Amino acid sequence: TFASLTPGLCHPDQRDVLLQLKTEFKIQKPDKLYNQYWMNVTSYPKTESWGNRSTDCCNWDGVTCNTESGKVIRLDLSCSCLHGQLEPNSSLFSLKHLTSLNLAFNNFTFSPIPAKFNNLMLLEKLNLSGSSLKGHIPKEILQLTNLVSLDLSYYYSPSLLLSIENPPLFLHQLARNLRNLRALDMSYVNISSEIPHEFSYMLSLRSLHLEECSLVGEFPSNVFMIPSLQSIILDQNPDLRGSLPVFHRNNSMQVLSLLKTSFSGIIPDSIGNLKHLVDLILAESNFAGRIPSSLGELSNLSSLNLYQNHFTGEVPSSIGNLKQLISFNVGHNQLTGSFPSALINLTKLRSIFLDSNQFTGSLPPNIGQLSKLEGLSAYGNSFTGAVPSSLLQISSLTRLYLDDYQLSDLVGFENVSLFSNLQVLYFKSNNFRVSSPVDLNIFSSLKQLVFLELPGIPLSTANITSDSDFSSNFMYLRLSGCNITEFPEFIRDQRNLEYLYLSNNNIKGQVPDWLWRLQALQSLNLSDNSLSGFDGSLKAVPGSHIEMLDLRSNAFQGRLFIPYTSIAYLFASSNNFTGEIPRSLCGAQSSPTIIDLSNNNFHGSIPRCLGSHMSSLADLNLRNNSLSGRDIPSSLANITVLESLDLSQNMLSGEIPPELGDLSSLGWINVSHNQLEGSIPQGTQFQRQACSSYEGNPRLFGPSLKDICRETTSRGSSEPPVSSEEEEEEEGSVSWVAAGLGFAPGVVCGFTIGYILKNLGRNKH
Repeated sequence: TFASLTPGLCHPDQRDVLLQLKTEFKIQKPDKLYNQYWMNVTSYPKTESWGNRSTDCCNWDGVTCNTESGKVIRLDLSCSCLHGQLEPNSSLFSLKHLTSLNLAFNNFTFSPIPAKFNNLMLLEKLNLSGSSLKGHIPKEILQLTNLVSLDLSYYYSPSLLLSIENPPLFLHQLARNLRNLRALDMSYVNISSEIPHEFSYMLSLRSLHLEECSLVGEFPSNVFMIPSLQSIILDQNPDLRGSLPVFHRNNSMQVLSLLKTSFSGIIPDSIGNLKHLVDLILAESNFAGRIPSSLGELSNLSSLNLYQNHFTGEVPSSIGNLKQLISFNVGHNQLTGSFPSALINLTKLRSIFLDSNQFTGSLPPNIGQLSKLEGLSAYGNSFTGAVPSSLLQISSLTRLYLDDYQLSDLVGFENVSLFSNLQVLYFKSNNFRVSSPVDLNIFSSLKQLVFLELPGIPLSTANITSDSDFSSNFMYLRLSGCNITEFPEFIRDQRNLEYLYLSNNNIKGQVPDWLWRLQALQSLNLSDNSLSGFDGSLKAVPGSHIEMLDLRSNAFQGRLFIPYTSIAYLFASSNNFTGEIPRSLCGAQSSPTIIDLSNNNFHGSIPRCLGSHMSSLADLNLRNNSLSGRDIPSSLANITVLESLDLSQNMLSGEIPPELGDLSSLGWINVSHNQLEGSIPQGTQFQRQACSSYEGNPRLFGPSLKDICRETTSRGSSEPPVSSEEEEEEEGSVSWVAAGLGFAPGVVCGFTIGYILKNLGRNKH
């Protein structure tokens, strides 16, 4: 709280304005989701006490007055639970003597930023971050030429709420008018433009934060050379190109972060001139070459993240000079050599990520010296030998990612139970040579475990009973390809479980009905087993929230069970489901994105409701069933985002609805081997298809079938092509879900259709 301690200073008109401002907003505590995101923000209603105990407004919470005039010069209402529209006629804009205004972390209910901020011409600091403002940023803000700090960032929403109407002009004027600016944060503002070279002339800048702004083009490298610049964050701008300059010694840089950009080139040797650097984050970009030994000159460096680039060669031994280093991440590069032994002397290290490189040799026997280590990731290399026994002595270890290159046998695997504080365990098997499977019960002693991923590890559930005392904190469980023959009983009690993967096992019989009652469960993969049916009723289960359900390649018979009406991704191909396609698919509040019911024995007609209730459907695959009916529903033309439609190898008759020719989004169409007749729609998308997409329909015709099919570009198959990348095994990398939960090594990534399609071996166009 900023307040003057001198009594009786409050100017009467200032008091009246503040009391009027108090009435303009309701007091409402932030919702649960907001609190989860801003975990370090504590909100309390500052204005609630205004006028209650003191008539001197200079002593009110958040208010600072000029000691001579009694005018309000600073107003800090951040985290004040304000709720309501920030109106253009707000009394706020009568406080013309304000030099500092902080309205961060309130809820202005998506109102636009009023242009009236130019009434406050004395403002030096303006903070509107995280306050649910929406629309164009008014250009009048650029008239506040005394500003030294401007924060318009917003990290809470999944979409970009604020934008700039004419980005090139706005940014040019910003650089020209706000020459005194020391701190600029417009993270999560939709800029969608290049950064002009005039930013290089903003010589007062100390921090420039433009995270996820949809920046494009070449970033002016001279901005990095501003002597006063201490922090530059350009993260999450994948179309932003650039390279690192030759750094001079006269700099103040402490934070340099270019995560998930298109910056490329090498790390220059001159990086060693950034003597004040604390955080260097160049992850998920296009940097290449060797890691320069001059990094060892950065004696203040705390975090080094070079994850997912194209670095080659060995890690320089000079890394051992970084005595302040806490986090070291060089995962997903092409680095060679042995384990960087210089790391062993860095006793402050809490995380080491070496995954998915070409390291050889063994893990060092004295790795136990890293007594503060919390995370170690070494999978995806060519390390050999046993896990060092000294690793078991690191009681602080909470995250461990290994694969079976570190173990020549399963001898000693049971020692994992000694990691008493382990929260995340990823252990991938490529080709274990074992005489007997691992008892899954050994993990019951790990009471902190939240994430367990053991793809390819042969497991036994024989000793698991209802009395087995497993952690009840699991959020993610992946036991794919583990030769499991039954559902592990302990899963029944996992009330926090969100992701469950039991694919590619030998589980037979019925899917237990208790599985659908795990109300936190969002993603369930039971593919490639021998399951034949479902326990209990086939009605949707109240409280179920499963969004992704994968039942592919089992032995299911009878009707298809859909546990949750708002399912988003449904994969049920290669079974023997019968009956009609469930109409419950159309009864959801939200539309599915992918439906794959191919290679079953569904009969009846295609439900007409699929076209009227599927606004988000991108992929519909009903291939190789027994569907009949006189017409393909013309309502499918209502699905304007439909990208892939496969109705081949059924018994459909009648004409292809001409309305489908208007679907510009369609990239893949296959109606082959039916009983269709009449004219092929004349839309461009239909003309781009191979003849194989229409074959097996003798009565189907067009002005010239060969002209429409464009046989010269035929793919020679009625199946969508699968790229080599998409043919990778589902088990090939740490799951995207782990990353989304913040558990996977490297940088977190979100849930995307493209990635789930890659993992499930499907093709998108």
